[in-house]
Amino acid sequence: MTLTQLKYMIAVAEAGNFTLAAEKSFVTQPTLSMQIQKLEDELGVQIFNRTKKPIRLTKVGSEILIQARKIISESKRMEDVVAQEKGFIGGSFSIGIIPTVMPTLLPLFLNTFLKAYPKVNLKIEELTTESIIQRLADGKLDAGIAATPLKHETIIERPLYYEPFVAYVPENHRLSGSNEINIEDLENENVLLLEDGHCFKNQVLSMCTIAKSGRNKQFNLKSGSFETLVNLANEGLGMTLVPFLNALNLSEKNTKNVIHFPAPSPAREISIIYPKSQLKLQIIEALKDSISSVVRGAIAFDDVQIIAP
Repeated sequence: MTLTQLKYMIAVAEAGNFTLAAEKSFVTQPTLSMQIQKLEDELGVQIFNRTKKPIRLTKVGSEILIQARKIISESKRMEDVVAQEKGFIGGSFSIGIIPTVMPTLLPLFLNTFLKAYPKVNLKIEELTTESIIQRLADGKLDAGIAATPLKHETIIERPLYYEPFVAYVPENHRLSGSNEINIEDLENENVLLLEDGHCFKNQVLSMCTIAKSGRNKQFNLKSGSFETLVNLANEGLGMTLVPFLNALNLSEKNTKNVIHFPAPSPAREISIIYPKSQLKLQIIEALKDSISSVVRGAIAFDDVQIIAP
């Protein structure tokens, strides 16, 4: 049994196809098939049911897959031990970032980080929180950046920064021109929301539940981007809430429509999350330090009230 055979087995299990798995593993299909056959012969069991399309794991194959992933993870841990002993910060690193964070966070830290750690090869994907958690479990991501707390039993959360919410209130709205806005002011307002699947939407709904005081609140418009929500608000269709870093990117004209909450400001906690196996910890630490230092200069709010996702 070899690590290569286990990697090929995992590739087939994920692809459901020998040819596709071979392409992703950068080997020929006969080579991959031969190595998996050798693994099955050595173990004396059939790992895959080849009569079905897509190819599926047998019952015992599913159990072997769990162990194979653990073995591959532990082999990576040994590589990590050596890298940390040498003080080496480099290699490939896959990270997923939620859509409401990625557009504002990446421009703040990415260029600086890559210059500071030129031997790190980052692979960055925009993913929902649910997808990040699943890919961390499957070993397809090394870390993620998401709104927390998640309180997931297999994941470590380390806060990077706390980002306040601000209200975008267009001209001619009844709250326009206010020096500040309270959570209670959201009651009975048409608050434009992101579409389902965005944790920021859940946080806004939580805030408005606090403000509701027993009365019903109607949320009638949903969108996939803060820019769209701002444009809809400017058309007289309501108001919206946006994270502080998004407000910094508004045009000069639209910036005048931003109203802050009084302290403690409702805010979201943004953390770097990773499996408890703690692989590639030296890169995780470098990312955490880089992000925290640059965002600290952009967000000067200390008195906040964290709204859970």
